[in-house]
Amino acid sequence: MNIVEMTNELAELLKGDNARHNLSVAQLVEKVLKRKEGILTSTGAIRATTGAYTGRSPQDKFIVKESSIENKIDWGIVNQPILEADFDKLYSKMINYLKEREELYIFNGFAGADKRYQLPLQVINEYAWHNLFAQQLFIKDNEKSITNEKPFTILCAPHFKADPAVDGTNSETFIIISFEKRTILIGGTEYAGEMKKSVFSVMNFLLPENNILSMHCSANVGFEGDVALFFGLSGTGKTTLSADPNRRLIGDDEHGWSTSGIFNIEGGCYAKCINLSEEKEPQIFNAIRYGAVLENVVVDNETREADYDNSFFTENTRAAYSLDAIDKVITPSIAGHPQAIVFLTADAFGVLPPISKLTREQAMYHFLSGYTSKLAGTERGITAPEATFSTCFGSPFLPLQATRYANMLGQKIDEHEVQVFLVNTGWTGGEYGVGNRIKLQYTRAMVQAAIEGDLDHIETVTDEVFGLNIPIHVPGVPDDKLQPHLTWSSKEAYEKKAKELASQFKKNFEKFAHVSPEIQQFGGPIG
Repeated sequence: MNIVEMTNELAELLKGDNARHNLSVAQLVEKVLKRKEGILTSTGAIRATTGAYTGRSPQDKFIVKESSIENKIDWGIVNQPILEADFDKLYSKMINYLKEREELYIFNGFAGADKRYQLPLQVINEYAWHNLFAQQLFIKDNEKSITNEKPFTILCAPHFKADPAVDGTNSETFIIISFEKRTILIGGTEYAGEMKKSVFSVMNFLLPENNILSMHCSANVGFEGDVALFFGLSGTGKTTLSADPNRRLIGDDEHGWSTSGIFNIEGGCYAKCINLSEEKEPQIFNAIRYGAVLENVVVDNETREADYDNSFFTENTRAAYSLDAIDKVITPSIAGHPQAIVFLTADAFGVLPPISKLTREQAMYHFLSGYTSKLAGTERGITAPEATFSTCFGSPFLPLQATRYANMLGQKIDEHEVQVFLVNTGWTGGEYGVGNRIKLQYTRAMVQAAIEGDLDHIETVTDEVFGLNIPIHVPGVPDDKLQPHLTWSSKEAYEKKAKELASQFKKNFEKFAHVSPEIQQFGGPIG
């Protein structure tokens, strides 16, 4: 099937009697309730459940193997290839399926707050609540922009399922990106996050091709214009720490870094909300109101109040809301070049310093490593803390070679003389189950000192195992909490656990044997 034929089929679908274009939030909320896709909570948010799939399905994600991009993609477990013929068949089947739905919901918007690099989006949904989700997460086209650029189209039909025997998929579920035909197909899953992350994967291909670094990070800006970036995997505190009441939020998850500075890729936030409380995270808590979407959150049948501590459906409960719902947010979501970068890790081994200053080589090493810990009990079979590494803090969403992103980051750090810090939001005084999690008030104080420049001239000591430069003093934090070996009751036990983690760092980094010797020699653990 050629692009002209696809375009004609899509145009016919969009002109159908069942097509509902760019409905307002109120209209979509009415549709969700009328169709019983979700319920209204006490704050006015919609709560929907996603059935069997309460998270992403990475084994069902594919990129179409097309001639124009075939030699650029880092093919493998993350970026699985699928044939153009299989994509074409599924596309036609989905179009015919969607034509027969009682109603379809279409949202037109953008990805990318900087208008010079915006990607037009067209999201077509079988569910009204999915379209509401898209309206919260992507950038609305409030100006009814006219662009000559062909939009990337998302066809999302949860009840349409593939037949692996004939469709070239691994299961009934599929998430397929075609760069040449600028189309994303999503079927067999109700998890709305697949739409968000598919667009991010697309931007992670398109932006570097235009010499813009795409990043899986949150960002905020001080009232004097100082910008900070926060990288970290789920559970490290990225969203919590970037939602600082003393700073303005740029965005909580996806950004581009151009020659002009930072810009948000999205128009909303997709916050994990297990154990959410107003006391700990007031900005997130208060953003969950009319127009927001809660995924898989338990809600009281009578009061309709959300029980954020209840993980009945999943630990991966989520809240999707527009940036407009946050009080201290910068509009548009654009700022200058960052002065500080913070890599967040939740080290359950209890051996990484609460904060350390990184050299350029260490920054490159830890960016490529993307370390945090999985805790005992969070997944079947995990009985003790496990090290987990996600390249560039976002390996499931990187179509290109990881070193492409890392090299761009290194160039940016050099060009703008950015200070980089590694902050451990995990355990101290012992591993998980023995020690204690580092107090949030201490972490906030360390992050504040880092991004405000208070640590630029503080004396440091070098960690004997990891080679990290540890400040000897941070305002608001007891000095004896800064060096992890001083918090353990047994120095021998600390050294044993530290060397255990160091060896896992080294083993993981073996796949980057082709990076510069300086990064390998001076970036990682020395013990």
